[in-house]
Order: sequence, then C-alpha cells, then structure tokens
Amino acid sequence: MADPQLPEGRYGSRARKRSNRLLRWSLSAVALVVSVGVALVAYSNLGSAPIEANRLTYQALDDNSLRITLEVRRDFPQRPAVCVVRARSLDGTETGRKEILVPPSEGTAHPVTVVTTSAPPVSGNVHGCSYTVPEYLSTPTRPSG
Repeated sequence: MADPQLPEGRYGSRARKRSNRLLRWSLSAVALVVSVGVALVAYSNLGSAPIEANRLTYQALDDNSLRITLEVRRDFPQRPAVCVVRARSLDGTETGRKEILVPPSEGTAHPVTVVTTSAPPVSGNVHGCSYTVPEYLSTPTRPSG
C-alpha cells in the first residue's frame, strides 16, 4: 500500500501541516532575535559603568566655596571626560554645582576643583561622569561672563 488517501474535508491536507511548521519556526526565530535584542539593551544599561568617580576629600574653604578632590577611573583613560560635582548645605539642599573636565591620563585621575556655593557648604559629592564633554569645556578659550 502506497500512500492511503484520506477524506480531505475530515482530516485537512498535508500542505497545511507544512505551513504550520514553517509558521512555528518563523515565530521561534523572531522570538530569538527579540530576546537577543532585549539582552543587549539590558547589558548596555545595567552593565558596569564606563566611568567610576569617587569623592576622596572635601573641605569648606569659606561660606561660599568648597574644594573637592575626586578619584576617576575610566574604561578609556585616553579619552577626556566630564564630571558633575555638587556641594550641599547642612539641611542637605544643593548649594552649588560644577562640571569639571577630566583630561586624558595614563590611569586613575585625581582632579581637584572649587565649587562656588550659595550657602555655607558642609559636604560635597560626585553627581556623575560622562564621556560627552560639552564644547565649552573642551575648547581652549572659555567663555567669559
């Protein structure tokens, strides 16, 4: 007996089974591509930070200024970076903020800066760092005013 013929209206056709299999494979491939995309986005957003900065020291110089020393480690120390530092008053409000340029270096950088404050400062911290350096920090002549 070769291939027995089944009533087509009762059991469906074999071509339909092939199209279902193709649809399953296609949906599996799309699901795999989407999963890989989600994993890559999660890794780039949740992976280790490309720049890590810590406050080493801070010192109130007077009622309107605070000196902060940072320790900056970068994945690419040969690239310039920018860090935002903040000064805080006794009640915790931000009284001063400054963007500082961290020039290229051989390894860990230790920039020191003075933040002007609107009230007596009691602490200072690093708000964050980035490789996206604003043009006004990277040009040799700074704007006046």
